[in-house]
Amino acid sequence: MPILHLDDINLYYEITGQGDPLVFIHGLGSSTRDWEAQADFFAKRYQVILFDVRGHGKSAKPPGPYSIPLFAADTAKLIEKLTTAPVHVVGISMGGMIAFQLAIDHPEMLKSLVIVNSSPEYVARTFQERLQAWQRFLVVRIFGMRKIGEILSERIFPKPEHGEIRDVFVERWAENDPRAYRESMRAILGWSVMGRLGEITCPTLVIASDEDYTPVEEKEAYLEQIPKGELAVVEDARHGLPAEKPEEFNAVLESFLQSQGS
Repeated sequence: MPILHLDDINLYYEITGQGDPLVFIHGLGSSTRDWEAQADFFAKRYQVILFDVRGHGKSAKPPGPYSIPLFAADTAKLIEKLTTAPVHVVGISMGGMIAFQLAIDHPEMLKSLVIVNSSPEYVARTFQERLQAWQRFLVVRIFGMRKIGEILSERIFPKPEHGEIRDVFVERWAENDPRAYRESMRAILGWSVMGRLGEITCPTLVIASDEDYTPVEEKEAYLEQIPKGELAVVEDARHGLPAEKPEEFNAVLESFLQSQGS
């Protein structure tokens, strides 16, 4: 099992293919398996790098606190060890947050940035937003990770034809370490780089599902602050876009990467 030994953390990773480095960063409670439908497809032309974020999958799960800047620092060290920067970076959900932070903290490392169904901040400003966050903590403590997976799977993959994907999602979610999951949730809460988006100078693509948790309009609004930002919207899709509609997602991502000369 390929494990990268960094300063204070052991991270699981996978590398396939040859070409320009293309780093994928998974979301909260997930792993490299988020990208099953992308790895082989893009390995035909790129050096695809997948890894499990601290506290996730086969990577170590040390005590917290965790933070998005810490996850981004781990990612930067991994890139330095495994390949030659600059690299293309793709992040979904929490992985998109890590990618935003990486682009701001280490701009020299990025050739391009792709954000999938994510935001440059997670700040609970209303009572309802705070309640939703703490409800998830409560469900984890009382009912466990499988119950969270069951709830999320119905929201992310709601159609009858999504049954197989839902079953896989629930089984994988149940494998999460509850403590590491809670630490990762705390890392997200209150995090923001909204005021620093103008510092992102590399070409940036935001891929949005039209039925994601956050509306397309919010993504359009923050994109206005990114000098080289553009938006692609996938219709009739939800938060887990790369798994729900892999062919459409891969086509959008491939087109963008090729436009960068890769």
